[in-house]
Amino acid sequence: MGKTNILDAIYFLSFCKSHSNSVDSQNILHNAEFCILQGKYNIGENAEEIYCGMKYRQKKQFKRNKKEYERLSDHIGLLPLVLVSPDDAELISEGSEERRKFVDGVISQYNKTYLNQLLQYNNALKQRNALLKSESSLDDSVLDIWEDQMAMYGTFIYEQRKKFIDEFVPIFQNFYSYISDGNEQISLSYHSQHEDRDIKTQMVSTRERDFLLGYSTQGIHKDELEMYLDGYPIKRVGSQGQNKTYLISLKLAQFDFLKRTHNLSPLLLLDDIFDKLDSNRVKKIVELVSGETFGQIFITDTNREHLDLILQQLGQESTIFRVENGEISY
Repeated sequence: MGKTNILDAIYFLSFCKSHSNSVDSQNILHNAEFCILQGKYNIGENAEEIYCGMKYRQKKQFKRNKKEYERLSDHIGLLPLVLVSPDDAELISEGSEERRKFVDGVISQYNKTYLNQLLQYNNALKQRNALLKSESSLDDSVLDIWEDQMAMYGTFIYEQRKKFIDEFVPIFQNFYSYISDGNEQISLSYHSQHEDRDIKTQMVSTRERDFLLGYSTQGIHKDELEMYLDGYPIKRVGSQGQNKTYLISLKLAQFDFLKRTHNLSPLLLLDDIFDKLDSNRVKKIVELVSGETFGQIFITDTNREHLDLILQQLGQESTIFRVENGEISY
C-alpha cells in the first residue's frame, strides 16, 4: 500500500539515497517529471529543514536550510538513523559485501574521515580494475600509483573497522542475550587481508593473476564479517526466529553505538519486523524500544490489532497513520 515508502523517504533524507532502490530516477512516479522530498527536524535547540529534488537525467539537489550541499557526503551523519527491515536478511544470506556495507554505514555516520577515505579507496580500486580489464599490457608505474593509494587508505579503513568491531560486539551480545533470555550465544568475527601481510607487496605479487581475472583480489574490499550462533555459522544453523533476533540485535546495537557517538538518539524505523518472532521476543523488543534510551520511532505493521497491542505496551505518545494505495491519512 505504501507504508515502506514513508520509511524510505525518511531514510532518503538521512543518507541522500533510497534504502530499496539505488537508481534515483526510479524513485520518480511514472509519468511525472520530478519528485521532491522535504523534512523538518528538531535537533536539540536547532530546527533543520532538509530538501531533496530529483529530475530525470539531472543531478539531484540536496539542501540544508535552503543552502545546497557541495558534496552529498557532507550531509551524512547530520540525521543519524537506523532502519530495521525484512531486507536485513541479506546480511546473513548474501555475500560479504552486504556485511561490509553494514559496518561502513555505521562508521560513516560518525566518522567523516572514514567516509572520505572509503570513497578515495573505492575510486583507486575502480581505476586499478579498469587497468586490469584493459586489453593493453600492464603499466607497472600507473598500477603503482593506484596500489599505493589502496594500501594507504585501506590501512586506515582496516584499523577503524577493527576498532569498531571490538567495541560493537559486547553491545550486540547484550541485546541478543536480553531478547533471547540468554538461550543462545552469538558472536561476530572480523577478518582482513591486512591482518597478516603487507598489502602493497601482495598487490604487486598478484598483478598477473589479477590481470587474467580482470579484478583486484587483494585489499579491504575483500574483508569479511562472519556471524556465529552457538559457535556455528548462523547462515547454516539459525532458525527464522533466531536469524531475525540476530538481525534486530545488530540494528539495536547500531542504534546504541550511534547514540553514544552523536550524543543524541537516532531516528529508529521498524518496518514490519515482528513476523516470525514468538510473543516473548516481541515483548522483549517492545520493552527495549519503549525505554528512555530511544527517541522517535516509526513502526509499520499490516495487523492493526497487533499494532494496537504494541502501542499499549510502549505506553508513549503515538499517532497512527493509515496508508491505502499510497495515500496517507490519520
